[in-house]
Amino acid sequence: MKNLLIYSLLFIAFKTFASSTLNTDSLKSKDPIIVHIDLTAVVEDKVPVTVNPGRFELDSIIYRLPKVIPGTYTISNFGRFIEGLKAFDYSGKELEVNQIDLNSWSIKNATELDKIKYLVNDTFDQEVVGGLGNEIPFSPAGTNIEEDVFVLNLHGFVGYFDSLKNNEYVLDIKSPATFTRSSAIKHSALKSGPIGRTITTTYKVPRYFEIMDNPMMFGNIDVEEFKVGNITVGLSVYSPNKIHSASSIKETIFEMMQAQKDYLGELNTTARYDIFLFLSTMGEGAPKGFGALEHHKSTVVVYPESLPAQALATSMTDVVSHEFFHIVSPLTLHSEDVHYFDYASPTFSKHLWLYEGVTEYFSDHFQISKGLIDEANFYSAMLNKINTSRSFDDIMSFTEMSENVLESNYSKNYLNVYQKGALIGMCLDILLREESEGNRSLLSLIKELSMKYGINKPFEDDKLIDEIIRITYPSIGDFFNTHVIGNTPIDYDVFFNKVGLTKKESKIETNFVMNDGAVIFKSDTEKQVIRFNGLVKDNSFWNDQGVLPEDIVKEFNGELVDMEKAQQQFMKLYMLQPGAEIEMKLERDGEEIIIKTTAEQSYTTGVTLIPDENATKDQIDLRNSWLKG
Repeated sequence: MKNLLIYSLLFIAFKTFASSTLNTDSLKSKDPIIVHIDLTAVVEDKVPVTVNPGRFELDSIIYRLPKVIPGTYTISNFGRFIEGLKAFDYSGKELEVNQIDLNSWSIKNATELDKIKYLVNDTFDQEVVGGLGNEIPFSPAGTNIEEDVFVLNLHGFVGYFDSLKNNEYVLDIKSPATFTRSSAIKHSALKSGPIGRTITTTYKVPRYFEIMDNPMMFGNIDVEEFKVGNITVGLSVYSPNKIHSASSIKETIFEMMQAQKDYLGELNTTARYDIFLFLSTMGEGAPKGFGALEHHKSTVVVYPESLPAQALATSMTDVVSHEFFHIVSPLTLHSEDVHYFDYASPTFSKHLWLYEGVTEYFSDHFQISKGLIDEANFYSAMLNKINTSRSFDDIMSFTEMSENVLESNYSKNYLNVYQKGALIGMCLDILLREESEGNRSLLSLIKELSMKYGINKPFEDDKLIDEIIRITYPSIGDFFNTHVIGNTPIDYDVFFNKVGLTKKESKIETNFVMNDGAVIFKSDTEKQVIRFNGLVKDNSFWNDQGVLPEDIVKEFNGELVDMEKAQQQFMKLYMLQPGAEIEMKLERDGEEIIIKTTAEQSYTTGVTLIPDENATKDQIDLRNSWLKG
């Protein structure tokens, strides 16, 4: 999973366990669990679902929706979006049903159970304006129910019985015949309805995990399918105002995935990969949590539709490359916590530094390794991660945070996995190359571990780091014990010195919301307004417009700015490109000030990395190995 970090930083700038009872449900036979989802019978934005589980032997069984899903590190409670759950016997009479927690329903006289029926609300409609809070699922993990498009993250529609998660599921989805149907799994049958107005698509999967792991998108969507070497790539795009299309994004995805495939070599483990891109208007009922969620052979991505084409291409390269690299970890290389994931009461691994951190590092490193970006851009990405990581707790043990990520003191530091987690990967990569004189790397280490473990063979969580130390070098052990298990902040200058880089202060490009990663706005909760903070004086664009610290932002491009909508509105400002028109109304000491101009590239003073002119041959060789190896 990857969040759009700017959104989370704006949230920071402008300002959060239910127990379950194990049940031993059982069937007289291994009958498949048959589920029917009817997209043609939506009532008040709710989709009807029918579950036929076959015959039970027990008098009481429990039906559940997931509390937490793999790839996310927050509580989602998908049972909250279920309404009117009823159970019926074989004569059509209702059976007694008791909801025992947010996600679980106990059904009495289960030996007589024929079907379960309920309605499903979507999550997109219930996202708060800021895009965060109230435990609403992260948008790419969520669901959408609209007249022209359905986002079917199936964990939001289909539940499970505790001991039957390994039973086959047969899924029938009835939809208008005019809909395009896009799925990460191949359908097993199609059946036309009366007069050809509907189509029922049937999918068969061997267990509940495959329900959770295979998202779908039905509706007025644009689909392209193409080959990247021996990988078939499916790209499905929903752009409500037809601003973007699958064909316009296809070349970016092809170039990126070709480079990733070359980078991974024999670690490439999938024959097909699907990308589902939902572009949001950011209006009422539209998703506001931007980023992506990985699955074994697919990813769901949510971004603003208003992103310019080049900005969308850059963002897709960043976020989809991260998700695709998850085929390495945790989808191939993972611990028992991941392999035997408990949707109702999950435990978490110590190794978010691996699952999210190393994955994020690879998504940056492959771009410099394969020539998609230049050295200056790569250095800038690493420095931005350093700067952003310092907005989190830098002395918190990373393994401790990872293992306790659902607890509030740790969960608020979760986003640091994309910053410090990636930097941990960078440091390990440099150390491994240094110790081996360029013969080993972080990628080669991951390949080595993946050969021992794999999709069906998890590692023991408490033993992974010791094993890595055993097969590598004492310096790797020192690094883990000091900076990953331990709580000592990393001195990144030590690692930059190893590769012959030094820091230099210079003019660097920035945007209209941040100076080199630092937000230039603040919330005034007492007066319920948004102000420029003291950093605005170092932002060339706003400084040239005469903006001063403490100026109140009243309107932006004709829209009143308030605390409730601040994140949404400032995201639009963040996405503005040079050449766009800006009109902003400010208030200073009771006086109204209007800025109306064309946006120009903004600059600030910041630190850049440059080659040290006094670097030794060994340092230069190590740098070349790091960047191009």
